[in-house]
Formats: sequence, C-alpha cells, structure tokens
Amino acid sequence: MFGQKLLEAPRNTKKLLMLASDLAIIPVALYLSIGLRTDFSGDYFSKDLHYIALLTALTSSWLFMRIGLYLAAVRFMGHEAMRALLWGVTASTLILFGFISLLNASLPVTVPLLYWGVAFCLVGGTRFAVRWFVQSKRKKKKKNVAIYGAGGTGMELITSLRSGDKYEPVLLVDDDSTLYSVVYQGLKVKAPEEIERSIKNKKVEQVLLAMPSAPIWRRKEIIKKLEPLAVRVKTVPSLEQLVNGEAEIAQVRDVEVEDLLGRDSVNPDMDLLDSNISAKVVMVTGAGGSIGSELCRQIIKSKPARLLLFERCEFALYKIEKELNELAVLAGIEVDIVALLGCVQDKQRVGSVIEAFHVQTIYHAAAYKHVPMVEQNVIEGVRNNVQGTYNAAEAAREFGVETFVLVSTDKAVRPTNVMGATKRMAELILQALAKESENTCFSMVRFGNVLGSSGSVVPLFRRQIKEGGPVTVTHPEIIRYFMTIPEAAQLVIQAGAMAKGGDVFVLDMGEPVKIAELARTMIRIMGMEVKDSESGLGDIEIRYTGLRPGEKLFEELLIGENAHGTAHPRIMKAHEVSLPLDRLQVVLEELSKACDEKDCEAIRDLLLNSETGYVPSDKVNDLVWQCSKASAGNVVPLPRVTAKESVF
Repeated sequence: MFGQKLLEAPRNTKKLLMLASDLAIIPVALYLSIGLRTDFSGDYFSKDLHYIALLTALTSSWLFMRIGLYLAAVRFMGHEAMRALLWGVTASTLILFGFISLLNASLPVTVPLLYWGVAFCLVGGTRFAVRWFVQSKRKKKKKNVAIYGAGGTGMELITSLRSGDKYEPVLLVDDDSTLYSVVYQGLKVKAPEEIERSIKNKKVEQVLLAMPSAPIWRRKEIIKKLEPLAVRVKTVPSLEQLVNGEAEIAQVRDVEVEDLLGRDSVNPDMDLLDSNISAKVVMVTGAGGSIGSELCRQIIKSKPARLLLFERCEFALYKIEKELNELAVLAGIEVDIVALLGCVQDKQRVGSVIEAFHVQTIYHAAAYKHVPMVEQNVIEGVRNNVQGTYNAAEAAREFGVETFVLVSTDKAVRPTNVMGATKRMAELILQALAKESENTCFSMVRFGNVLGSSGSVVPLFRRQIKEGGPVTVTHPEIIRYFMTIPEAAQLVIQAGAMAKGGDVFVLDMGEPVKIAELARTMIRIMGMEVKDSESGLGDIEIRYTGLRPGEKLFEELLIGENAHGTAHPRIMKAHEVSLPLDRLQVVLEELSKACDEKDCEAIRDLLLNSETGYVPSDKVNDLVWQCSKASAGNVVPLPRVTAKESVF
C-alpha cells in the first residue's frame, strides 16, 4: 500500500524525500567511514565531528540540487545521472575535507577517501534501490512481450518499452543467424525455431513486430509463422510514420489487415496522376464514401485548381471537407475545396454544378454497392446506379467536361445480383456515350473489394472477435480479391489518364483470398484459438451463414478473355460488348418508367433482357459457375427474395 502511494506521489514530494534521504545518509557515510578506519573507537566521535557531519550534509545537499541530481527521475537513471552522482559525491568529499581542515578536527587522513566510497554507495544505492522497487512494481502490471526483429528498431523498442507502463520485453527473435550470440539489455537473440517454446516458458502474451521497413511480403511470411501460436501480434508504426514524426517507436498497434492481405506498392506514375487533375477543376461524386473520399485525398496531392465534393449525405460531406482542408493546410497546398450537397438522381442539380464551376474532370464514385441491400431495394438501386450515372455522364457531355471516369466493380461481370447488373448497365452507358462524344473522354475502371471500405468483412471480423464471436462467414469456399483503398484510388486516377474513350480498365487485384482462412488468421493473431466444432475447445467460433441473395463464390474482372496490358503493370484494358446509344436509351426509358410505376418484375426483366449478362442467383446454371471458376457442387443457392417482395 505504501509503495503504491509512493509511486503515485507528486514529483515535488519525491524530490523532498530524496533530499531528506541525502541529509540522513551523508552523516551516516561519515560515521561509517570513521568507524571502518578506527574500529568504531569512541575517541573520534566528538562534538566537532557532529558539526562537521551536519555542515557537510547541508552543503552537499545544496550542491546536489545545483548540479541537477534531484531532477533525474529515478526510474530513468542513465549515464547522465551517474555522471552527476559521481561529481556530486566527489564535491561532497572535498567539502568534508574543507570542514575538517577549518575546524582542525583530529581525524585520520584516509577518512575522506573512505567517505567518498561509502557516500557513493549509499547515495547511489538508495536511488538504485528505489529504481528496482519501482520497476518491480511496474513489471507486475506489464505484459510480457516478445520482439521480432533485433535491428535498430528492435533495440530502441526494448529501451522505450522498459521505461513505459504497458509492456516488458522478455524475448528477442530475429531471422539473422549472425545475431544469435548477441545479448542486448539482458536478452539473447533467439532463432524463429525457438519462439514457440520460449513463448510458453516466458509466458509471452504478445509478439511485437519491430520491422517497419520490411516489405509487405516479408511481414506476411512472419505473420504466417506466428499464426499457429495463437498469440496476439502487434507491430510498430511504419518507417514513413516514424520519419515524419507521426508516431513513436513505443506506439505499437494491432496488425492491420494490410499486413495480412496487402502487397508492396508500385510507385505511381506522377505524370498520369497529375494529367487530369493538376490546375484543373475536378469533381468527385459520392465524395463521402470509401472510394470517393480516398480519391479526394489523392487528388489534392496533385494540386487541382478547385475540388468539388458532391455528396448526398450531409455528415459524410462535412467529415471529408473538414479532413481535406486540414490535409491541405498541413501539406501547404492551396486548393479551393467546395462541399456540395446533391444527388446524382437529380440531373438538373448535377448539370448546374458542372456548368457553374466549369468542371474539367469528373470521378463518378456515387453508387449503392452493398449487394443484399440493393437486392432488397431494386428501384433505388436502379435509380442511383443507372439513372444517376446517365445523368452525370450526359451532363458532362452537354457542358464539355474533358474527362469522365466511372468507378466500377468486379460484380458487373456476369452479375448474379441487381447491384452488379446496374453497374454493368452504367458501364454500357459510358461505352455508348463515348462513341457519340467528341469532347468528353469517357472511361471506367473495374476492380474488386477494397480493404477497410464500408462493406469490407475485415472491420466486421475484428468487431466480432473483440465481442467474443462468433465470426460469421457466408460460405467455407467463398473467395475474394482485396486491394488497399489508397492503391485502388491511385490506380483509378492513373487509368483514367490513359483513356482514349470508352475504355474498360481492369485492375490487377493480386492473389485471391479465402474468407474463411482470413477469419481464422485474424482470430489467431488476436491471441485466440478457433473453436473446434466437435470438442467445443477454443475461444472464437466461425459460423457459416450461407450465401446471401445474389452473392457469388468467386468474383471476376473480365467478361471475355480479350484483355491486354497497359503502360502500368497493374492496369489492364478489356474490350467488351457494348450497345449503341439509341438502343440503350430505349432500355433506360423503360427502366425509368418501371421505377416510376414501382414495377420490380419489369425492372428485373429489363435487366435480364439487356446486354448486362445478368443471371439471378436462383437461375445460375453449371456453365455460369464454371466461368466463375467454381463447380456447381460447391454452391448451395439460397432462396432469393422475389421482385414482388422487394422494398420500395
């Protein structure tokens, strides 16, 4: 109880206690020195000696204060504090010698030398005893951690963590065999093969990755090794954050999904990034969404003359406007950011904005994209994704916008749901307008899931794990492609700059990921075990809920096989079927009429009979699933909500 109160005492109280301790220790050091020299003979312990002891204590304590010995926090005592202690005790010895000479005390000449050693041990010893006491108390509250990476960052991390309140490094691991004989602050570097046994022996609760400059593929390898141990894995900030001063070594964080699924980025082509943005008026529809907001963050780096944020949700618009203004100030970028409330379904509003601000480039990211939601709200899905795209694109053509880029999706390829069908219809609109337009370059960029988006499974899994489970996965064989939001946004901008008109660009999404395996990995790196369905042993259950209406096991990016590379290694160009504008306008008029009449069956028939390739999930045949690279036997289609049951 007393020890805890001492730890929590104000800094000035601790200074006074150290001062009182020194005032008591210095006379004791003197008496001990005389006793050691004279076998504690009473002949030397005279009244004058008591005066000398008192004067030496007062003067030495004042001197200790002057040289800053009381400014050093005991638990952080290092070389500077030791140097101050050495000088302080030496000065105290000289003070003692002066008082002995001044009062002509009869003492052996070796007493001051003995006093120097005794005083150094007592004054320094009390401080190191307090330091040991404080650290032992703090260690009981700290978590034992292993540090993976014995480089400069790992060494610095050990020092930082030991002076903190959360973690106590007890194990140091590295892949470099030349470091296995190195001992740093009492920790001998271990090989990765020893980590499982060492974690158990030392009761390690977490592993900290101290490799901020390691490429993503290397971090993924290490996380793969650690995954079976079911120990929580955290990492230090990135090298960029450390260099920019955005974070400190000791600010460890949970392993982000980018560490699991991400890949090393390809440096963007700055000419492509700037081509349609620099010194131009740029408009982003759906600016408050996951992709739209990241497009805005990337766009301001290229210094547009003006950036228009077009968004229907007031709060989302407020957030992104505030964030962008702060980013612009921090980066020293002068850009006029204009927040505009509006919906792409309102053609007059879209056109008036484009005309009033003389927009030169549009990135059309406004869309309803959640598959089950659009499946249940067919009319609103069509109005927003199809009519909204037509409104924006037609207004762009009418008012002479130079570049119009549609953010599309892999679900537009052989769609089995309304959302995918509406996005494919949006692509057909741009392809048709591109053939008729002389001044506006229309293009579209198709890609899959992005990490951290509003519809991503990763935040959902993390929340479910923290709540104790279960983690819900629709199907044990479901597979998806993933890309980080910044990479996707950069590639969208670069692809748009390469467009000639009517282009369908497809992004290289990397390696496919089995969602069930992702769930297992996330459970394990958060320090828990997957619950066994038979024995019931484990922490977190994975529960399979079945494919949702309109959901595929596999997503595709190409309708046909006719695709070729571009100047960018992660951007491909596809050549796919399109419709003439006059024929497409007939379909659009019929869709608009069906929406007005709230006739979902008619909408579904129009989507089925157009060139979207739409085949609802309750009518998927073996051939379609074969094209999707999944056998029909792996699919158990769920009962689909009929068009009549859709919500108006």
